[in-house]
Amino acid sequence: MRRLPAWLTTGAQPARLPHKVQSARELVMRYGWNATAYQILNPGIQHWFHPNGEAVVGYLRKHRYLLVAGAPVCAAGDLSAIAQAFEQYAARQSCRVCYVCAAQRLRDLFQHSPRHCEIAVGREPVWNPLHWPDIVQRRRSLRAQLNRAANKSVHIEKTDPASAAGDPEFHRVLADWIATRGLPPLHFMVEPEVLRGVLDDRLVFAARRDNRLVAYLIASPVPARNGYLIEELARSREAPNGASELLIDTAMRHFAAANCDYVTMGLVALSGDELKRNPAWLRALMFFARAHANRFYNFRGLEQFRAKMEPGRWENISFIANEKRFSLAALYAVGAAFSGISPIRAVALGAIKGALQEIRNLRPRAR
Repeated sequence: MRRLPAWLTTGAQPARLPHKVQSARELVMRYGWNATAYQILNPGIQHWFHPNGEAVVGYLRKHRYLLVAGAPVCAAGDLSAIAQAFEQYAARQSCRVCYVCAAQRLRDLFQHSPRHCEIAVGREPVWNPLHWPDIVQRRRSLRAQLNRAANKSVHIEKTDPASAAGDPEFHRVLADWIATRGLPPLHFMVEPEVLRGVLDDRLVFAARRDNRLVAYLIASPVPARNGYLIEELARSREAPNGASELLIDTAMRHFAAANCDYVTMGLVALSGDELKRNPAWLRALMFFARAHANRFYNFRGLEQFRAKMEPGRWENISFIANEKRFSLAALYAVGAAFSGISPIRAVALGAIKGALQEIRNLRPRAR
């Protein structure tokens, strides 16, 4: 049986935030433009501050790479200077830099740099929540899911994040959701333990049925874009069909009432035409992953789920490294950051789990 983090089983909350994390939060709330900006406040992320006190970089060190979560958080006009200063800091540690889930601002900055290379990794959907009621009106399948949840007496309530962090019901739902995953929980920029991070500016919506929590949604602010990232959507196995859509519908209407004009649900990996521009070896790896890894990470299903909600646009997301060609070493470091273990071991665990599942599927036929 997979061992779950202690806080999931005990309900223990993290200690008071260190001063550095509070300082990082202030900068995120002042300059955060990337959808991932608030994620640098999640557990396990290290922080580098520029000497001028007006910029912070959230990163993780793996195998001689400093992996930046998104991009430096700073004023737009300072982005080039801050990136250069951080890369100099990395060089003093004998490390290269890889910007993980870089969006358009950083892509534009390094587009013609001979010292940087870029690979496409997917896209993220973007909505203007003011248009959400029209989307619901147009999408019959979406309305059907909302009606299913309503008919099952699912209701949504906005919840205080600090209360959610200490509520065993949220820990139970998250543990149940993690248990359904094909592999151990990922970390870094898909951290499931969001409620252990900074809670001051996050929003939490809870889905309950018969006074029992069955699913929840956590949204994190993207201050410089006047919007939010729907960072986590966790549901227990007892959640009725439509519970996820009802959570999203409630959150979208809340964002619209607050006059937000930007909402994203985050990266859909291995999605979009820009993948064709990647090196041949990487295209082959991505093709294999999309074809055979769906039991662990449902690439197609995730893309279809978000596409049915009719996003206004899709924004391309990349990895950018300060090397002439994107290397297998950089990709390995990113994989280690997300998996928390050796990527080779993660693939082996996945293969074993897949083989065991196939054997279980064959047993009824043999009978």
